[in-house]
Amino acid sequence: MSREILLHAKNLSVGYAEDGQHNVLFERVDLELRAGELVCFMGANGIGKSSLIRTLAGLQKPIFPGHPEKINPTRVSVVLTDRVNAVNMTVTELVTLGRYPYLDWNIKLSAEDTHVIQHAIRDTHIESLRDKKLYELSDGQLQMAMIARALAQDTPVILLDEPTAHLDLNNRVEIMNLLRRLARSSNKAILVATHELDLALQTADLIWLAGGDKKLIIGIPEDLVLNGSFDEIFQFKGFDLKTGKVFHEAWRNRSVNLVGEGYEYLWTKNALERNGFVVDRQSPTTITIKSRENSIEWFIADELYQSLEQLIKKLR
Repeated sequence: MSREILLHAKNLSVGYAEDGQHNVLFERVDLELRAGELVCFMGANGIGKSSLIRTLAGLQKPIFPGHPEKINPTRVSVVLTDRVNAVNMTVTELVTLGRYPYLDWNIKLSAEDTHVIQHAIRDTHIESLRDKKLYELSDGQLQMAMIARALAQDTPVILLDEPTAHLDLNNRVEIMNLLRRLARSSNKAILVATHELDLALQTADLIWLAGGDKKLIIGIPEDLVLNGSFDEIFQFKGFDLKTGKVFHEAWRNRSVNLVGEGYEYLWTKNALERNGFVVDRQSPTTITIKSRENSIEWFIADELYQSLEQLIKKLR
């Protein structure tokens, strides 16, 4: 069943004026954001991802004919990379700002407003941060609070520009999983401009891939990997996206036969190849992996090794 289109841009050109000339970043593109989908927007640095996000949000005017539908703050909420200046406000006060488009001249919160604010705080798991000042937060905590503010705005469309920038792996994974879950549970359309290739491939329903021709390549992550679109755009050097591995040179000119399965096999193979060995079933040297309840063991013939470090040292 087709999902409802929540934001539609037709024949859209994005860019900016410079010295009286138009600098076009994206030219005459057609875009859709649908309910329940997480879309990741990717491309090289400086390609224009932030400009497109701002244009879709109504914060930047499009150039040439064609534009997204009229944007209002009860339809689209935005999380940009701009730093928050009012660092003395609390997390609850920041999240409350999301309700301002709905308030009248007396700026008084209703019971419904309060409920939505509490729900946004709960959904982002920042209940323990309610009364903390923004300057007391880590980068990851502040980003969660910004997302909570967007949720409190209670719009069908959320646009985010690099929400995981400068965060550690744990926070990056948490934020991307949160956005994926929110798209599903709240039936929102969520667009994320990101450089997190590994996370985007595993969480996005759809990828917008910015090419060098001022157009976008659009498809599900797996199709764009298999048809070579990612390789063409990013020109990976020493990295095979189809296997998710860095190329290793077999500089030892020595092969081993590896017998095992599961993640133990994958990480053992990685350690061997990183150290210059070739994994080849025809090799006379066989390494057998045995997984115990609380340990992993490696054998060459009857000789036992209890860590990969020991095994690699022996093979050297």
